[in-house]
Formats: sequence, structure tokens, C-alpha cells
Amino acid sequence: MTAAASLRLFELAGADPDLRFSPHCWKVRMALVHKGLSAEGVPWRFTEKAAIAVSGQGLVPVLLDGETAVSDSFRIAEHLESAYPDRPSLFGGEMGRANARFINAYVDTLLIPPLARAILMDIYGRLAPQDRAYFRESREKRFSMPLEAVGADAADRLAEVRRLLQPLRLMLKSQPFLCGSAPAYADYCLFGLFMWARVVSDVEVLAPDDAILPWREALLDAFGGYARQAPHTGG
Repeated sequence: MTAAASLRLFELAGADPDLRFSPHCWKVRMALVHKGLSAEGVPWRFTEKAAIAVSGQGLVPVLLDGETAVSDSFRIAEHLESAYPDRPSLFGGEMGRANARFINAYVDTLLIPPLARAILMDIYGRLAPQDRAYFRESREKRFSMPLEAVGADAADRLAEVRRLLQPLRLMLKSQPFLCGSAPAYADYCLFGLFMWARVVSDVEVLAPDDAILPWREALLDAFGGYARQAPHTGG
């Protein structure tokens, strides 16, 4: 990969700074490697809001491209597409951008919430000590129940994720990637979900005979095995 003038990516990390587990940060990681760009990955914790204050908000991913700060994974992908037009396209045109936007919304609204409940205690167990009180308080407020109760129905939530993946199984029957013959940003929007679980949890999102497995394995191996080589907990 080639370094741009100055790229820094703030990524959510656990107590182990090499354990980068945010699904949204993984979307950006894959977008960068797709573009052939390298960025300095900066480990970030929930309680380190001041470190990304330049972005005007308090969530990662945040990409610093020189003097420009961009937050939100989809906006970062759009920035990379416009700022580096001579490199491989993430969208392949406006139609591809629109389709990627739909896949991104599908993953964020339907798949991430139940998987979050299935791996919540795994996430909590790998957080830096200074993040645990914040994580417990914010998640208990979000779910209106104790943290341990949120993850009590993990098996049911995992079954829900597998059921909601059915449209992707049908799509992958006729093509190897969501974007056709080669992966692009829509694929990374979904792949971030699997990297989230792989990095932070032992939970296996897919059954051993799931038709999505070849797609996931191909993306783990893409770009010289970039994602497969990342420090992780799961399989």
C-alpha cells in the first residue's frame, strides 16, 4: 500500500491496543486497503473524546487526511473516493454508491443491534479498565436493563442475525461478491460486521454450512490476507 500525504485513522481499541474491533472502523480499514492507501492507525477508547474533538463529535472512526477531519464510515468512504479518484473505485459510479448506502443501512439497522446483544459481554470483557464504567452505564441506559441481562439471550440474537442474512445468501448464489465479480464498498459494509465478532468474540456468526462462508473467507484473504492477519479473538 502507498501512504498518502498524511492519513491517520482513530479506531476503537480494547485494553490490548492492537485489538481494533469496531465494525465501522473495519469498513474504513477495508476501504483504505482497497484504495491502496495506508493510514496510521491510532487506538482510541470510549472515554478519550478529547482526542477526536477536531471532528466535532465523539465517535470513531475519524480519519484525518492532512488538515481535514472526516467522521462516519460512509462519509469517510465518500471522502476517499473523491480525494483519491485515480485509485480503484469503492463504488463504481453513482448507482454503486446508492446500492452501498442501502447495504450500509441494512447492516447498521438490522444486523448490528442483535449481534451487539450476542457479543456484548465479550466486548465488555476486552475493554480497557477506564472504559468499562462508561460502557456499562451507556449500554444499560440504551437497553433499559443490566448489562448481564442484555446478553442473556445471546443464542436467540445470533439466530436472528442468521435469519436476517438470508437476502445476502440468495444474492451470493449468482455472484461471488455483493458488488459482482470483485469486492467493493458494499461488501465491506457487511464484512465489518464479521470482523467485529472475529476480533472481539468467540461467537461464530455463521453455521459451518452457511452459503455466506465462501464470501467471508474470500474477504479475509483479500489484499494479501489483510483482514485475516489482524489480531483477533475468534475464528
